[in-house]
Amino acid sequence: MKKIIILDFGSQYTQLIARKIRELHVYCEIWPFHQHEKLQDQELLGIVLSGSPASVHDDDPPVISVESLPEVPVLGICFGAQLMAHQTGGTVSRASHREYGRALLRKKSEDVLMHSVPENSQVWMSHADTIVELPDTAECIASTEDINVAAYRWKQDKKWYGLQFHPEVYHSTDGKQLLSNFLFQVCGAEGNWTSQEFAEQKIAELQEEIGAEDHVLLGLSGGVDSSVAALLLKKAIGDRLHCFFIDNGLLRFQEYESVLESYKDLGLNITGIDAKNEFYTALEGVSDPEKKRKIIGRVFIEVFEREAKKVPQIKWLAQGTIYPDVIESVSVYGPSVSIKSHHNVGGLPERLQLKVIEPLRILFKDEVRRVGDTLNLPPNILHRHPFPGPGLAIRILGDITPAKVHLLQKADHIYTEILRKHDWYDKIWQAGAILLPIQSVGVMGDERTYERVVALRAVWSTDGMTAEWSQIPYDILGEISSKIINQVNGINRVVYDISTKPPATIEWE
Repeated sequence: MKKIIILDFGSQYTQLIARKIRELHVYCEIWPFHQHEKLQDQELLGIVLSGSPASVHDDDPPVISVESLPEVPVLGICFGAQLMAHQTGGTVSRASHREYGRALLRKKSEDVLMHSVPENSQVWMSHADTIVELPDTAECIASTEDINVAAYRWKQDKKWYGLQFHPEVYHSTDGKQLLSNFLFQVCGAEGNWTSQEFAEQKIAELQEEIGAEDHVLLGLSGGVDSSVAALLLKKAIGDRLHCFFIDNGLLRFQEYESVLESYKDLGLNITGIDAKNEFYTALEGVSDPEKKRKIIGRVFIEVFEREAKKVPQIKWLAQGTIYPDVIESVSVYGPSVSIKSHHNVGGLPERLQLKVIEPLRILFKDEVRRVGDTLNLPPNILHRHPFPGPGLAIRILGDITPAKVHLLQKADHIYTEILRKHDWYDKIWQAGAILLPIQSVGVMGDERTYERVVALRAVWSTDGMTAEWSQIPYDILGEISSKIINQVNGINRVVYDISTKPPATIEWE
C-alpha cells in the first residue's frame, strides 16, 4: 500500500498533520526523523517534513540530508521548509522576534499547491527563524505582510514545496485545501483509504498471519478499542478467539455486569473474572500514581497469566494498541521521556510464550470508532467515553480503598446519567469524576459537615492528543452538583475542571 511518510522533527503539531491527511482518506505514518534511511524500502506517495522547536542553527539540530530523500514529492512545513532551503543554498536567519499567530497569505504566482486557496487566506505562523533567501533552484509562490517567503516550490526536476506556516492547524483556514492539493495534485493520491477498506484488508491479514489451528487470547475492557479488535478477530478466526474481562474493582458503577451483558449479542467467547480483592490488597496504602499504575499492571498480569493457563491451545495474545500509543512510545530524539506509564500487558507475552498481534496499531481513536461502526458495534459500546486502563485508581487521588471506590462510582454514575438525560453525553469526548484527597467544611441542615470534594472533568478531543474543556451549561452542572451532594454521603462539594491539554492532562494522575 502506497503511503505518505511524515518525518517528525519534534513539532507539537506532527500528529495534526497525520490526522488531516487521513481525514482526506490517504494513509500516512509518522516516523522519527532519524529513521529516514529506511524510506528507500517503502512504497511512497510522498514525504512531509514536520516542524520542530529546534533551529537549523542549533549546535546539534535534528537534521537529515534532504538530498538523500527518495525521488518523490516532498512538503516541508516550518522547520522542514527551512531545512530544505538551508541545505540547498538558501539563507535562513534568526528573526529578531518569534512570529506566532495569524497572518494573511498573498499569492505571488499560480501554482497547483495554491489551487482554490483564496487571496488573503488566513494562516498560522509559529517560528523563530525566517527564510530570507531561497536557493537558485526554488521560487517564492506566496508571502505575508511580515515575511517574503511564506511558501515556495522547486522550479524544475523535483516536486518539492516548502511552507513557513502550519497548514495542519485549525487557524489556517484553507490548510486542508493546501494539503489536499499536495496529496492529490502533486503526489497523485487516490483517497481510497476508508474504514471499510481497512476492515476488509485487516481481516484478510489476520487470517493469513494467524495459523489455521491457532487460538488467540484478548483482554476485553468494555471500551471501543478492545471491542473493535475483538470483532475484527472474531470475523477472521471465529471461536478460536478467547476473551477475558477482568473485574479489578476499579471499574465504573455496575460496569462488570453491564459489559458482560453488552457482549452477549456479539457472539464473543468471553470469560468474566472477579479479581477485585486481589487488586485492593495489592494497592493498600499506596498513593503515588506511578506505583498504582505499576501495581495494577503487575496484578493484571498475574491474574491474566493464571487464567490463560487454563486454555493451553492459545498461541497469540491480542492487544488493543492504537496509534497514539505507538507514537508516544517512540521519542524523536531517542529513548522516550516518560510522562506516565501506559496500562498494558507488558511482559505477559514472554511469560506466556505467546506471539503478539495488534489489529488497531495504525489507527487513531476516531478511526477506530469508524471501523467499529462499519462492523456494527452496538452504539452503547461504540460511543462509550474512553476510560483509563488503571480505572478509578487514577481518579482517586491518594490511596485506594473499597469505600473510596464505592463513593466515586456513585458520584461518577450520577454525573454521566445526567449528561445522558440532557443529551450532553455524546457531545463530550470524555467525562469523569475525580475524588480529591481533601475535605472541606459544609452545612447540611443545621449541621456542620467536613467531607470530601469531587472534581468533574469533561473534555472534547478527537484522539486524546489535545483536548479542550467542555462548556457544559451551568444549569446542568448545578443539577449534577446538587444530586451528588444530596445522594452521595461523604461528599459535600463539587468543582469543575476547566484546564486544557496541554498544559494539563485529561486524567489527573
